[in-house]
Amino acid sequence: MSIPPKLLVSSFAEISELAHLARDKIGGQIILVPVDFSDHSAAALSHAAALAEMLPATLIVLHVIHDPGEMPGYYSKLIKQKHFVRIQDVAEEAFRNFMTRVMESHPDCLPLQEAGMFMVFGLPVTRILEVVGELDPIMVVMGSQGRTGLKNLIIGSKAAQVIQLCPVPVTIVKKSEGLSED
Repeated sequence: MSIPPKLLVSSFAEISELAHLARDKIGGQIILVPVDFSDHSAAALSHAAALAEMLPATLIVLHVIHDPGEMPGYYSKLIKQKHFVRIQDVAEEAFRNFMTRVMESHPDCLPLQEAGMFMVFGLPVTRILEVVGELDPIMVVMGSQGRTGLKNLIIGSKAAQVIQLCPVPVTIVKKSEGLSED
């Protein structure tokens, strides 16, 4: 298991360098997996790892750190104490814990164990599409809660927006209700 010491990427040059390193690993093919640490994201990462074994391809796992204005809604459950903490530190700890949990549940899956991973700041859909433009993956695999109807119209679906705007194929994975990732 190799989680890099630095996860936060701040420039397109760094993303391009990650793409170059990933392409050197296995025949130049990359599968991008945006994650939000949910069970649906864990299922998507497991599915992408299986695809990467078959193709073969290199996995790149991405977490988009929501803008700080959204912090109370998304990261507040991850902050255990009531003191000042940098949002990227909370996100990085959650990302490391998420990746460790998924890697430990699939110890023999080489693409998962060797996956590249990084975080960027911004609005999720916009940043995912920008990263797609830099990495030029063969596909994007992401989890979705599968909201439908009025809830989807009001809240919107990041996965649906990515599907509509992404220049490469997108596979959406929903965690099966009967399965547990633990």
